[in-house]
Amino acid sequence: QVRLMESGGGLVQPGGSLRLSCVASGNIFSSGAMGWYRQVPGKLRKWVASITSSGGTNYEDSVKGRFTISRDNTKNTLYLQMNSLEPDDTAVYFCNAFPIAHYSWGQGTQVTVSS
Repeated sequence: QVRLMESGGGLVQPGGSLRLSCVASGNIFSSGAMGWYRQVPGKLRKWVASITSSGGTNYEDSVKGRFTISRDNTKNTLYLQMNSLEPDDTAVYFCNAFPIAHYSWGQGTQVTVSS
């Protein structure tokens, strides 16, 4: 069973940056697209960004130009570089397969953007 472990979240002021990481217990990143998702309390989990096995990327409109998704298949690790963070980016961030999130969800990592 694949396990996903997200890390790198924290409290940051508006305009700040964070880099999230997602490590998988198995070599899954080279086999298909992966994505980052986020969820705020009381709302559905939403897609944020995705990257194909060949490196093609796509972003939700509100994060375009601020977030960068990348992957290191040799380390089974997915990244999300988040710059120019805004209070509306506050959420728990998760990684999973894309477009179908068919792996068990990890614990996620909390990102809080506040002054």
